[in-house]
Amino acid sequence: MAQKHIRNFSIIAHIDHGKSTLADRLIQECGAVSVREMSTQIMDTMDIEKERGITIKAQSVRLTYVKDGVPYILNLIDTPGHVDFSYEVSRSLASSDGALLIVDSSQGVEAQTIANVYMALENNLTLIPVLNKIDLPAADPEKVKDEIEHTIGLDCSDAISVSAKSGLGITKLLDAIIDTIPAPHGNENAPTKAIIYDSWFDNYLGALALVRVYEGEIKKGQEVYIMGTDKKHEVLNLMYPHPITLEKTKVIKTGEVGIVVLGLKNIGDVQVGDTITDNKNRATKPIGGFEEVKSFVFAGIYPIETDKFEELRDALDKLKLNDSSISYEPETSIALGYGFRVGFLGLLHMEVVKERLEREFDLDLIATAPTVTYRVITTNDETIEIQNPSQLPPVNEIKKITEPYVKATILTPTEFLGNIITLLNNKRGVQEKMDYLSPKRVLLEYSIPMNEIVMDFYDKLKSVTKGYASFDYDQIGYREGNLVKLDVLVAREVVDALSIIVPHVNATSRGREFVKAMKKIVPRQLFEVAIQASIGNKVIARETIKSMGKNVTAKCYGGDITRKRKLLEKQKAGKKRMKSIGKVQLPQEAFLTVLKLD
Repeated sequence: MAQKHIRNFSIIAHIDHGKSTLADRLIQECGAVSVREMSTQIMDTMDIEKERGITIKAQSVRLTYVKDGVPYILNLIDTPGHVDFSYEVSRSLASSDGALLIVDSSQGVEAQTIANVYMALENNLTLIPVLNKIDLPAADPEKVKDEIEHTIGLDCSDAISVSAKSGLGITKLLDAIIDTIPAPHGNENAPTKAIIYDSWFDNYLGALALVRVYEGEIKKGQEVYIMGTDKKHEVLNLMYPHPITLEKTKVIKTGEVGIVVLGLKNIGDVQVGDTITDNKNRATKPIGGFEEVKSFVFAGIYPIETDKFEELRDALDKLKLNDSSISYEPETSIALGYGFRVGFLGLLHMEVVKERLEREFDLDLIATAPTVTYRVITTNDETIEIQNPSQLPPVNEIKKITEPYVKATILTPTEFLGNIITLLNNKRGVQEKMDYLSPKRVLLEYSIPMNEIVMDFYDKLKSVTKGYASFDYDQIGYREGNLVKLDVLVAREVVDALSIIVPHVNATSRGREFVKAMKKIVPRQLFEVAIQASIGNKVIARETIKSMGKNVTAKCYGGDITRKRKLLEKQKAGKKRMKSIGKVQLPQEAFLTVLKLD
């Protein structure tokens, strides 16, 4: 297939604007999957994606489409829509020559749409605006076109109207992809140069690399050199991506997308963003454009059965190949034993990774409260990064603590504006911009501490706006904050896994909420248990769990009162001794309590 007959494109959109359904229709229209094999969300291969109705992992498929009697190859790369999976979007866009910008014609432009468009423009992609769901009664294509032009600055005079559900306008869209998106342009005779833009682990084939070939070609049996790891390997097999059956091939040429099988068991040898070249005739420099992903949110993940630590390590190793945006390092907790400090892109990403580890690797796990990376300037003018509250130095050694801030972009109907401003003010947000896109829609930009949005901000935003607001964020650096470490003590022992860093002004109220919530969860013991919240050595809140009663005088049927008194005194002394040496086993729900606090 000549390069001029190849098109590599992505689909970008806000969550729930119909991109997975549109991908289904494009696959169906091109006849890549038979009617019998077709299913909804065919590009979403994980159960968790279909259950939640979201795309988590970017998937690719090779399609064949005939226009004016000429066959074309269309490499479709689907992308996630949720803000937590923006790294998947960036990788897909870096491997494409164009993108379909899908906008729901009944909802209009959303926050994540804007973020993804800017990402596409940075990659110099050709954009095709597509108005989806035009068959809905609430659809208003002309208004949405004006909104796209006003908000994004993209010409919508040639925007294509489609209904992904019914298939209306799909043929016109396929023709537009061929006419508008440029063909790849690379030197077919140059040394092989291909970028790995996705990878995953197969139990039979080992580590697989999904590549886009920019120059030259990759052949079966060829000895290739991976530039980042400085290793050479033989190509055992080549395949084209397909949601049902992978199609084998002997060569992947310039401009094409394909899967390279190298038979690697060491998953660290295939890194996303690395460059593959021919071992004998090597390219001079690697392909750029991939940034090292930075984790925003950190949480401790521990196996409930402590002897499963090595199994958790293996599971994280394999999952990282499939999801290169996670980072992890071993850590220990007095309360939870051995585990890992894992870095995520957001709270939804954290939930998905934990669920995937439990489902795919049959592990029972517990996660601690998520935190962000703080920078602490000590009295010696040293700067240290803190990802775990237990790493915070003593108060007398801290000069100041800085916390990461983000620029939050929120698009909302005007009727919910008051609710959102109240929510943002409670979360220590500072307004930067307010722009009315129309009489009924407003765009807000706020700078807000990242720690305030990693817990339940997204849920609260959806709650106060009845689900109509959209949200996106970008990190904008660090700012000084009046922050303290809030410790929780159970039976006078600090539970390190429950420590959190909070603003000083909120510390007392958070401490009270915490101990009240813990009182309902911690089971009663044979001795009195004190649950305390403290800042340093100062206790700011306390709740007491009364001891379980036992009637030690039940066996006394008579006799002098001193006999009963003696038994009661003996019980009192025993409880006092238990109180001094007794240990309290915390249930799993205690570690989730911190997630539910305001």
